[in-house]
Amino acid sequence: MSQLLKLYLFAYNSLQAFGWTISLFRILASFVATDSVNGAYASAGDLICLLQTCAFLEVVHGAIGIVPSGVLFPLMQWGGRTHFLLAIVRQIDEVQEFSAVFIAFFAWSLTEVIRYSHYALNIYGSCPSWLTYLRYTTFIVLYPLGLAPGEMWLMFQALPFIKEKNLYGCSSHLSIPMVETLRPFV
Repeated sequence: MSQLLKLYLFAYNSLQAFGWTISLFRILASFVATDSVNGAYASAGDLICLLQTCAFLEVVHGAIGIVPSGVLFPLMQWGGRTHFLLAIVRQIDEVQEFSAVFIAFFAWSLTEVIRYSHYALNIYGSCPSWLTYLRYTTFIVLYPLGLAPGEMWLMFQALPFIKEKNLYGCSSHLSIPMVETLRPFV
């Protein structure tokens, strides 16, 4: 790999690590200041949307072969998160204060600080072993935490708002039986 390509990948991963560190700091600062998880989107939502949108470059990196990840897995990861962010959280103001946003944003931010730092330092072979350990162990807890009580729960909670606002082709006369049945629990 050329030195210019290494420099580009180092810069990309370092900037992503820096951005996710700022988002993690903002989320935690909001939590400490308000003693509430309801301010995660207000404190870091725009930055996380920007970072996640820029992460499409990882799909491009795999497509042109500058990283060994390929295209499919980065595209699935990027598509799922981007849909959650831009089609659900950003479009439905009512869900932005839900605790599931805090859970997802916290899990994502911590995961990405570790992952991008690992990638950046690994490019030049200077990644400490403790960071490699964190890279391959923390996701065991953080991935399901961000996915189940974070992303999936929030998307479920958003269904009544999607129906009410007739978003995404969901007509107002359409019944969502599972939502109606579970409404007392939401």
